[in-house]
Amino acid sequence: MADPVVTFSASNHVGIITLNRPPANSYEIGFLGDLEGAIDEAEKHPEVRVVILKSASEKFFCAGADIKAFAANDAATNIKMIHKGHATLDRMPASSKIFIAALNGHTLGGGLEIALACDLRFAAEGEYKLGLPEVTLGLLPGNGGTQRLPRLIGPARALEMMITGRMVSPAEALELGFVNRLFPADRLISDTEAFARRAATGPGLAISAIKQLVHATGSMGLGDGLALEAELMSSLFNTQDALEGVSAFAEKRKAVFKGR
Repeated sequence: MADPVVTFSASNHVGIITLNRPPANSYEIGFLGDLEGAIDEAEKHPEVRVVILKSASEKFFCAGADIKAFAANDAATNIKMIHKGHATLDRMPASSKIFIAALNGHTLGGGLEIALACDLRFAAEGEYKLGLPEVTLGLLPGNGGTQRLPRLIGPARALEMMITGRMVSPAEALELGFVNRLFPADRLISDTEAFARRAATGPGLAISAIKQLVHATGSMGLGDGLALEAELMSSLFNTQDALEGVSAFAEKRKAVFKGR
């Protein structure tokens, strides 16, 4: 059996998923299976509260689908890969953990769709491009791009990018709002890991509840969303983390959260 091209490791409450399919991390169904396996492995580690997706390539985060493999497949095989992609990427927003994509290079097509399925996207400064150019192949962004990008930057901006296939710089991606932070290239991983460690020592139950509420807003009306907010708030009141947070504030000390 070939070694997986997507791997998982963990340290200090932070998990690392590494994409390593040279030269550009282009994916096919085996890659998606390895990514699903790495996400599953992260879920098996309850101490891991934040997971970073990063690339082993210096120039690419992920260039999207392997076009040569895509062209060689019949339509039934390709739609099977689309369904596999949906199921795999949906696991990240459904998780109680926070997923962060660390974008160090070209992030295109399905590669951007992987990043969009994460909760946060941090990018390196540089001259590389981000975008959803599938329309130039007579196709559409089929691994969640048509659904996730409009929710992040608004339908008009997303539509313009997708119907033209226009690619943007990291700085423009930050301005548009689908990249959260921009770091110097030589500090991308260290600064992302520092953020992840801080988040991982925070009140895990509250962070997971906030994530659940944010993702739920896409399919709920305001009334239902407020009801869920009240329900989750009620569940937090008597947790050890909430008691610790309130006590620490009153005692003017730093809170130590345990995730329970």
